[in-house]
Formats: sequence, structure tokens, C-alpha cells
Amino acid sequence: MSALPPGSTIGILGGGQLGRMMAMSAAQLGYRCHIYAPEGDNVAAHVAAAYTCAPWHDGDALAAFARDCDVITYEFENVPVGPLANLPQDKLAPGTRALEVAQDRVREKRFMQDAGGTPADFAVVDHDSELADAVERIGVPGILKTRRDGYDGKGQWAINERADAQGVRIPETGCVYEARLTFECEFSVILVRGRDGEVRFWDSSRNRHENGILAHCELPAPAIVAQQLDKARDMARKVADALGYVGVLTLEFFATPNGPVFNEMAPRVHNSGHWTIEGAVTSQFENHIRAICGLPLGDTASVSGSMVMDNLIGEEALDLVRHLSDGRAHVHLYGKAEARKGRKMGHITRVW
Repeated sequence: MSALPPGSTIGILGGGQLGRMMAMSAAQLGYRCHIYAPEGDNVAAHVAAAYTCAPWHDGDALAAFARDCDVITYEFENVPVGPLANLPQDKLAPGTRALEVAQDRVREKRFMQDAGGTPADFAVVDHDSELADAVERIGVPGILKTRRDGYDGKGQWAINERADAQGVRIPETGCVYEARLTFECEFSVILVRGRDGEVRFWDSSRNRHENGILAHCELPAPAIVAQQLDKARDMARKVADALGYVGVLTLEFFATPNGPVFNEMAPRVHNSGHWTIEGAVTSQFENHIRAICGLPLGDTASVSGSMVMDNLIGEEALDLVRHLSDGRAHVHLYGKAEARKGRKMGHITRVW
């Protein structure tokens, strides 16, 4: 594919804040964006040239959307794969294989094992009757997770003792039971892979979660992350190459005494990379646009060795005067209509 000229149209499947920040980066490079998303608080549409509000399975609407776009990408991993089969596959970047892997936790873990990675010990639980055996084999404490549609701590249940598994009902889509690990910290490996196969990595921050939601990212990360980074990056590169991936890809890891342990994969730009807007020479959002449009990748180096990114969750985001009273604060609000508890409303990055 030759590089798309300025003025071309980038289609984005999904209307959330990730699509919003991609569209803003695309506009900076002279592209127009067309958002496609079902009805909802689609904040990406606020900054896009065009917006189609239609269900994922509306074939006519998807076809009209595709005709208007020169390249199509997605901003979250739960876009249904089935309808995408009717899109021109040469326009879609990344392709649907990454979605197929990331949408099923069991398939994702097995794919990672095939690439040489190490997930936590796990057992597949497809029926109520299988949970007790899974807990017995993997042990406690552990975490029961839905195979599909889980994010920000949703679809997860702690199993701290065997009695906690009694009476649990397994959904039709099944679950996976994982051992709970002892680890020093969590970190992400965020890479961008161009259409020519070139791969570049951003620095890995320490990720801190609160109530299952990413709350803070910090650079520099603890020494153990630096010690395990080469191995984690090697795993991530193998995954990207195996998928023939184009764009930004994120893999989350636990830094354990025995090395990096894979947690999950996100075939998209990622919350733990928001700091790159101010903290790197080229942000994850701009480099995703560059990659899918066939442009040269930008420098991923950090502009400073010290950075903190804080998510603004719920009503915390509404006190804009207080946030801006800190002269170092780079404030990003996503324009969401309602500041519900546990909802990501924005983020603040501080670079020293």
C-alpha cells in the first residue's frame, strides 16, 4: 500500500475516547475521520468529519461507511468480527485476526503460549460442574474471568478460598480460572508496527489499578521492569509478527520473581499509553495513524525520564479549575455526557 495522501478518509469503528484521540491526531496530519458506532455517548464523533450511528450488524450502513473510507481501523477490541467480514479486507488495519484472538481470553492465552510467552496458570471453565475441578487443579487464591467482554475489572470474581466457588453460575460463553500471582508491579509493552513490518516500542510505565480500573502510570518504572523488558518486548514482537499486525498493539505483563507473566492483549491504542501525547516524541495515537496510512513511523523516545499520568474517573473530572491550577498539568477531558462512578472521563499527564 502506498501512503495515503492528506485529505483521505480514515474510518474508525467505535466512538469512545480512544477514537476521539485518534481522530485528533489524524486531523493534525491532514486526514478526515468517519466514526461508525451504535447509539451511545460517542464522543469521537465530536471531533470527526462524519459520523454513522448504526448497529454493528447493519450491513447496508457498514457498506456505505466503507465506501467513504480509504482505510478502516478500530478503537476497541469488542467490535463484532462477523460483520467485518463484509468489509474490503485490504482497507482494514489491523485485520480481524487480532480481534478474534483478543476477544476470547482462552484463545488469547494459548496464542501467547505459542509465541513463547508465559501466562498465569489457567483452566478453561465452560460449565458450572467444571469450576470445582479447576479450583482444585490451579489452587487458591485465583480469579474467575469471563472468556469474553470483560474490561476495567468487569466480568471478574475473586476466589479466595474453595468455598467461594460454590454456587457460582458460569455464563454460556464460558470462563477461565487463573492463579493469582505474586508480583512486584504491572507494566505494559506498547508497540507500533508499520505496514513494512518495522516495530518500535515506547518506554514501559508502571501501571497502578484501583477497583480494577487503571488509575496511574509512572515513569521511570521500577528496576525489575527494566530487567524484564527485553523478554517482554520479544514476546510482543513475536505476537505482532504472527498476526501480521499494523498499528499500535499493547500487551500487559506482571513483573514477577520468575520473569514477565502475560496478562492480556489489547489490539489498539491503550490507556497506559496516554502519557505519550506529551511524554514522547510521537504519541501512540499519531503513530497508529501513521502506521495504518502507510507513513513512516515517528520516534517513540520519551522526552523526559519522569512522568505521571492520572486517570480522571467519575466526578473527579469535573473540577477543571483545580486541575488547571497545576501549571504542569496537561488535562484531557473526553467530553462524556455523564460522570458516572467508575467511568473514565479524562486524564492528566505531568512531565518533569
